[in-house]
Amino acid sequence: MNLSRRQFFSLAGASATGAVLLSPLQAFYAKPAIAAGPYGNLVTDPNGVLDLPAGFTYRRLSETGQTMNDGYLVPGGHDGMGAFAGSNGNTILIRNHELGTSGNGVGAPNGSKYNTNGRGGCTKLVVNSSRNLVEHRGVLAGTIRNCAGGPTPSGSWLTCEETFESNNGKKHGYVFEVPSSANTFVTPVPLTAMGRFNHEAAAVDPNTGYIYMTEDRSNGLFYRFIPNQTNNLSAGGTLYALRIIGSSGINTATGFPINTPKAVNWVQISNPDPTSDTVRTAGYNSGAARFSGGEGIFYGSGYVYFTCKSGSSSGNGQIWRYSPANNTVELYIEPNNSGVLDNPDNIIVFPNRDIFLCEDGDGTDYILGITPSGSLYKFAKNALNTSEFAGVCFSPDGQTMFVNMQSPGITFAIWPTTASW
Repeated sequence: MNLSRRQFFSLAGASATGAVLLSPLQAFYAKPAIAAGPYGNLVTDPNGVLDLPAGFTYRRLSETGQTMNDGYLVPGGHDGMGAFAGSNGNTILIRNHELGTSGNGVGAPNGSKYNTNGRGGCTKLVVNSSRNLVEHRGVLAGTIRNCAGGPTPSGSWLTCEETFESNNGKKHGYVFEVPSSANTFVTPVPLTAMGRFNHEAAAVDPNTGYIYMTEDRSNGLFYRFIPNQTNNLSAGGTLYALRIIGSSGINTATGFPINTPKAVNWVQISNPDPTSDTVRTAGYNSGAARFSGGEGIFYGSGYVYFTCKSGSSSGNGQIWRYSPANNTVELYIEPNNSGVLDNPDNIIVFPNRDIFLCEDGDGTDYILGITPSGSLYKFAKNALNTSEFAGVCFSPDGQTMFVNMQSPGITFAIWPTTASW
């Protein structure tokens, strides 16, 4: 289905839960090379930054080293990001910074930091309807390696630490919640019941309030957290890991059948906040399935889609989907071809039934789209360097795509400019 740019962006702003379900991508596997896509081939950017299809343009917004409204500098390591509705038609972006204990970190008073040695955290951007930056400031500080995360139905951002280290008397490896309404630094509260492990990303099923999470390890698990109170994650809950019925303790990195939903159940993690890095081992020993390099995750069209950057026999990555309604998991895409898919990372699903994802592979990285008919296409190319894309998301009205280039640390707004829409 070839969508016009108007159709694409108007559908992207609709409710994901009311969308038509994605059809199987059987045609995808017969394709010898990546397709041009519904928007045509990429056009070389004369500025050498971002190649896009004809009729699209971009603006650079918040960049590492700029002075923010709170007086601190924009940190480096731009990563996962969520978009929320603000006042007066503004879009609020909560942006992760994947930084450890050194580098240009999130500046804040020591009293506002979770760990005074931690350089990671989150910044908040406000972008107006003309796609101009109104303000940017820090909102979470003192955490470590805030990689990805996910938005909640209540308008907050779950930011995930991709680490398990202890530093300066503080344990790391947690999820923290940041309200999009925050206008100053929030008190950093680790959501310990959601587990201590190499968190990557989170997605909330709006129908149940259950939160699904990925783990960036070659032998990581796929998790489900059932909160005691859906609007108060600090009240705790129960953590589980996915087990494939009939295949207890399977490693899904290779040899898993494509487009074959498998029934699952869930094993409880009895100690979600251990002193040693044992969560995934305990889950696996109870029969949970292993997933290779869990990365981005997103709820859309009734499914929870997630990527595994190093899965498949070639190690180029996989895309999976879990059906909450049917309690099944399915290997959705595994091309075993770096020219088609090279280490997929952050992912988002739109009601027009397309998937968009960021690559984090070797060499040149792209933002890729996948149509319902099975065509995978290049939507944007990093023409500046070999850094990964991250944090792809859309404004609430569906008119603007936002995405990060992790290094040198740039947030972009991308939108169509042709008069046809």
